Amino acid sequence: MIHIAAISQIRLDTEGRVYYRRKRAEGKKSLEAIRCLKRRISDAIYRQLLEDAQRDTAGEDLGTGPGGHCGATLQSSAVDLLPLIDTSDQPLPGPRGRRYAEPVDNRREPK
Repeated sequence: MIHIAAISQIRLDTEGRVYYRRKRAEGKKSLEAIRCLKRRISDAIYRQLLEDAQRDTAGEDLGTGPGGHCGATLQSSAVDLLPLIDTSDQPLPGPRGRRYAEPVDNRREPK
């Protein structure tokens, strides 16, 4: 996902494109400049994760439940006594039989 974000930033007129072009002007090859941009994006993601974690431990209500998701509960649905099987959870039938007849050898035997 970080790679896709980097490529999108290079294609569009963003700060990422300016950063990429600056790295290219410094003499870095294309792939090296992309790697630098991806590192910059991953650093921004990490800083945001830290900020969210600090805000969560400080007691600020983010409107999310346990696990950081709205509507999440502490009760696991993976250990229910009676699992509900939806049509998409049922096993699929085996492979189809052969659709074509067996090949026939029409070559003549030498006399």
